[in-house]
Amino acid sequence: MELRVEDLRKSYGGAAVLQGVSFTAEIGLTRVTGSSGIGKTTLLRILLGLERPDSGTVEVGATNADCFRWAAVFQEDRLLEQLDAAGNLRFALGAAYDEAASRALLAELGLGDAGGKRVRDWSGGMKRRLALARALLAPSDALALDEPFTGLDADNRAAAQRCVARAAREKIVLLVSHEDDALTGAEVRLQ
Repeated sequence: MELRVEDLRKSYGGAAVLQGVSFTAEIGLTRVTGSSGIGKTTLLRILLGLERPDSGTVEVGATNADCFRWAAVFQEDRLLEQLDAAGNLRFALGAAYDEAASRALLAELGLGDAGGKRVRDWSGGMKRRLALARALLAPSDALALDEPFTGLDADNRAAAQRCVARAAREKIVLLVSHEDDALTGAEVRLQ
């Protein structure tokens, strides 16, 4: 499986954000790097179908990108604050919810003892790990991860990176991260 981006361009109010972005991503990890405000989040939003490019193409193999299933971690956690972890996962995953797999991943991410505590009472780092768990558990062909390790201490960051590295063995993973981390892979540098 291969994701091909060709000459992607996007402007807002006449100001160019993405200018001729082209790259190919295969199963594995691809880091999307560049300075703040350069268009990394915009690129992910276009790939996810949340925004339209001004020009350029996005293709997966021989098919159109509209048939491609993405899961994502956004800059905001986008959780249902009144629910607990299981409730958030059940709501987001629907019929794909697997209680045993969810419990195992939550435990691996250090959330096994959160119990029935509502997400609104969680720390920022706990919320971030739940957002990551939701993306990792969702049926998808690729992951778009926008700063997924923000707010995590060293131990929780390492656990989250292990989970992302495992996912990258089976699917395309695009990772936006400003921080240096232990994950390696191809790189797309926006300028």
